[in-house]
Amino acid sequence: MKVIEYGKQNSEIIMLLHGGGLSWWNYRAEAEMLSNQFHVVLPILDGHAGSDDDFISIEKNASRLISFINSEYGGSVLLIGGLSLGAQVLVEMLTQRNDICRYAVIESASVIPSKVTNALVEPTFSLSYSLIKKKWFAKMQFRYLHIREDLFEDYYTDTSKISKNNMIAFLKANTAYEIKTGIQNACADVRIVVGEKEQKKMLRSSERLHELLPGSRLEIKKGLYHGEYSISHPKLYVKELLEMLTCISPMLW
Repeated sequence: MKVIEYGKQNSEIIMLLHGGGLSWWNYRAEAEMLSNQFHVVLPILDGHAGSDDDFISIEKNASRLISFINSEYGGSVLLIGGLSLGAQVLVEMLTQRNDICRYAVIESASVIPSKVTNALVEPTFSLSYSLIKKKWFAKMQFRYLHIREDLFEDYYTDTSKISKNNMIAFLKANTAYEIKTGIQNACADVRIVVGEKEQKKMLRSSERLHELLPGSRLEIKKGLYHGEYSISHPKLYVKELLEMLTCISPMLW
């Protein structure tokens, strides 16, 4: 497991899981802001630029991360956050190990499969994959994803390095993922976050997660598109993460 770490001198661990097609820099700004108080761990998900393994499945990536936490951090961490594909991996981690973390921030996790979209992934990307290395195409995709401008070079460089097989594999997994029995046993205090301007399917997924996770909080971020919360508003993300921790456990550190 390849990870980028900030604040290694600190004992309380926060792990943040980036979105599909992105990489650890998805949460770089947050990690820099949190590093004075926390040990922030930014894993590179399987199949992405800089990772040490191909993407097999969301379930496999979740189990690898659990094994990593077991071996490196004594079996659990303070908080895990995730965006999109990373949020799906987080949901799966909570399902496989209900005590893997004390707090969780699930941002824009799709848990309702889309058979039509899933069937279109392979033919669509088989035809368009060659465009990924074209800068004009990358800029078009970048604007569509509403990512803040200073991250373009990171986005372009790392997206260009993802193999066609890996990209198809994690996109198919993303559109096929379905929440499993057992998630309701998760011990973590959970915030579920979704943008107001996301697709209706994503809003329904967030509502479904909220129903299945007793005590969870659902926050619909006004005016935001998919991924904008953590990618383009890192100060707000950190502010609300710290409020979540101090509100529940004011003597945490």
